Amino acid sequence: MAAVVYVLDQVSKFLVVEFLEHEEPLTVVPGALVLTVIRNAGAAFSIGTGMTIVFTVIALAVVVAIVRTARKLHSLPWAITLGLLLGGAVGNLTDRIFRWPAPFQGHVVDFIQVFPVTRFPVFNLADSGIVCGGVLAVFLAWRGYQIDGTRQTDTPEPVEDRGRSHTEGEADTQAGEPARERTDG
Repeated sequence: MAAVVYVLDQVSKFLVVEFLEHEEPLTVVPGALVLTVIRNAGAAFSIGTGMTIVFTVIALAVVVAIVRTARKLHSLPWAITLGLLLGGAVGNLTDRIFRWPAPFQGHVVDFIQVFPVTRFPVFNLADSGIVCGGVLAVFLAWRGYQIDGTRQTDTPEPVEDRGRSHTEGEADTQAGEPARERTDG
């Protein structure tokens, strides 16, 4: 999943820089989708322009954390989630490391503008991977899905029925406690 997101992101950025940069915005769906190339020195929504080196270090840390977490991965939904996050992070990190104006200070290529009248920020496919991965991670965590493939539930496991019936005066046993013998006395 990470490779797919990364390749789609890098190919799309190459194409828009090659054919659309320094051109008028291209309206794909009037009022809904416009392709316009901008160079983003900041983080999402152009926050923190001038802090490119900080975002590069943060992105490197995120990539390392995802790769380390992947060693415990035994869940397909989490594999997809981490793949989306990793592909998006590496896609934007590639821009920050290799694009103009300098190594490790590069500006991310953004080009997708949805509903231009709303002034929604321009983004790219790596950003989409990160957002979709983040939303999916929240959903999986909310539903109790764990990275190791287990599922955490709010309801306790039912006490195992050992096939015996209760006799008069015999108390139910608690999980983990041995049954007590009844003594007549």
